[in-house]
Amino acid sequence: MKKLKPILSFILVITLVALLTTGCNQQESKDVNKTKELKKVTVSEVTHSVFYAPQYAAISQGFFEEEGLDIELINGGGADKVMTAVVSGQVDIGFSGCEQTVYVYNEGKENYVITFAQLTNKDGSFLVGREPDPNFTFDKLIGKEVIGGRKGGMPEMTFEYVLKQQGIDPQKDVHIDTSIQFDSMAAAFKSGQGDYVTLFEPVATQIEKDGSGYVVASIGEASGDVAYTAYNASKNFIEKNPNVIQKFTNAIYKGQRWVEQADYEEIAKAIHEFFPEMKFEDLVKVVQRYKDQDSWAKTPVMSKESFEHMQNIIEDAGVIEKRAPYEKLVTTEFAEKAVQEIK
Repeated sequence: MKKLKPILSFILVITLVALLTTGCNQQESKDVNKTKELKKVTVSEVTHSVFYAPQYAAISQGFFEEEGLDIELINGGGADKVMTAVVSGQVDIGFSGCEQTVYVYNEGKENYVITFAQLTNKDGSFLVGREPDPNFTFDKLIGKEVIGGRKGGMPEMTFEYVLKQQGIDPQKDVHIDTSIQFDSMAAAFKSGQGDYVTLFEPVATQIEKDGSGYVVASIGEASGDVAYTAYNASKNFIEKNPNVIQKFTNAIYKGQRWVEQADYEEIAKAIHEFFPEMKFEDLVKVVQRYKDQDSWAKTPVMSKESFEHMQNIIEDAGVIEKRAPYEKLVTTEFAEKAVQEIK
């Protein structure tokens, strides 16, 4: 009997090792299958900003994976570059101001670009000055130089729209520098160029942190609701890949619903991995700025009213001579289905 005990113990150990090995192999197999099942989708975003928190939340909370998608984000460094990548087929989906789709359509391209989901419904930029100014009014910009971004870009045109709403002529009363590329505006301001600059977050907060400038106004608050940053794809891609577009839209809507219900800290925790250079308390502050001014669309459905308001702005800026039809450049089919089915 004594001899049997070591033998039984040995058999028990071997059995346990076998079971553990089998379990690990099965888990590895599941992980491999899960990876194989996900469809990779490349997305070019206009810039990397906390302004797009619902998108990053959708990734971190696993909403894209739930829809069977593996998202590869590429920083396009400007809406014009995003549109070039979409039109040329370098990426599957673009994420930029929908004014770009109007430009492409007016060029007469057969395979034009269509917006299928809206993420933000306000401008996301902030006006940054060289001194703190809690009592700032826009008439203080008269006679000043403002780094406003690329001519024809939605941020610059929205800024001009705000000035006009305030009774200021952007061509005569203010010098708006449109020669500087979007991702170089902060560096130009820090080097001493301009009296003011319009910046997105987290760059505006970074400028405040190092003492180079101070946020004095929100362009988004001043301009009101407008069709702004949205997801688009070429007409051909949407026709060939409706399931991908639907799943993508579903994930975005889940992200929108999640940030609507979450508090500042929860959102900051969810997206912190995308902004590792930021201190958590700074990220919370930025999230609060955007959430409090209702920057994020509640659903991915882009209304005709907001699209036409966007065209009013770019037409008023003298960028287009011909308006584009909402019915051709916006499809709400996928967004409406997402809203109807996801509860």
